[in-house]
Amino acid sequence: MIRTTARLALAGLLAAAALPAFAADYVQAPGSTLIFASNYQGETFVGRFGGFNTTVSFDPANLATAKLDVTIQLAGTKTGNDDRDSTLADADFFHVSKFAQARYTASKFRALGGNQYAADGTLSLRGVSKPVTLTFTWTPGAQPVLAGKASVKRLDFGVGGGDWADPATIPNDVAISTKVVLKAK
Repeated sequence: MIRTTARLALAGLLAAAALPAFAADYVQAPGSTLIFASNYQGETFVGRFGGFNTTVSFDPANLATAKLDVTIQLAGTKTGNDDRDSTLADADFFHVSKFAQARYTASKFRALGGNQYAADGTLSLRGVSKPVTLTFTWTPGAQPVLAGKASVKRLDFGVGGGDWADPATIPNDVAISTKVVLKAK
């Protein structure tokens, strides 16, 4: 009887080990940040979007099932300069009256070594969708942290049109950085 029970227990363990691993599901927790940085006439400025919401499905041991979805509120973006902030909301930049949100989604992930990863995803901004890679570190724990960076070519999305299209005035590359504190879904 003991041998039969031991065999059944061993068979159960082997069967469980053969099951595919599924990513853990998380949502954004307080303490998260999403910022961008650029230059205007040689002056560096940093901006914070009006808000953002993140959902993540991630297991470093099984990247094939990973997913990332970030919705970004463009209205309320602040850079510390009222004139610049109102210009960013206008049609030449974010055009928030027509495009209230941007969205980044990714379902292809790569391990870069250690706790470094890359998410090859798509940014949708101003009605344009383009590939953007987010490189990030993953810090596991009770509240995992995804800390990442990306570079976005603003002119690919029509951000900074008209008089603002000259990259000598505002560089085409905009640095994005994020720290997303997560909690179980």
